[in-house]
Amino acid sequence: MPLGHMGVNVPDLARAKKYYDELMPMLGFEPFVSGEGEFSYRPAGGKIGTHLFFYESAEGDPGAYSRHRTGLQHLAFIVKSRAAVEEAHRWAVERGGEVVHPPREWPQYHAGYYAVFWLDPHGFMLEVVCHRDDSARA
Repeated sequence: MPLGHMGVNVPDLARAKKYYDELMPMLGFEPFVSGEGEFSYRPAGGKIGTHLFFYESAEGDPGAYSRHRTGLQHLAFIVKSRAAVEEAHRWAVERGGEVVHPPREWPQYHAGYYAVFWLDPHGFMLEVVCHRDDSARA
């Protein structure tokens, strides 16, 4: 079973919404709930999968997040093709995202694991991964 939903606190909700409103449709998600202090996405087209909620941080130093501390390490999004991984990489670079690992195979996970990793505007590490290239089957 997939994880039902995940909540992420961000120091600047408007900035996060602008960023993720562009990114999430590329990854197969659509807007879900949006209101005072939160917004979210769900898998598009009624597909089963994890919903992602963003909330305004209620406390803490906005610059205090680090993926190396206890807590959220990174978010990984599955896509159907290596071309989609490459598209996400181009998108992130065009927006000034810090690329942690450019697109490549990660054979230590399994044959065909192809992914890119970068940091979003708040420092959260994002991964877009293709486990097998479905575009080759078309």
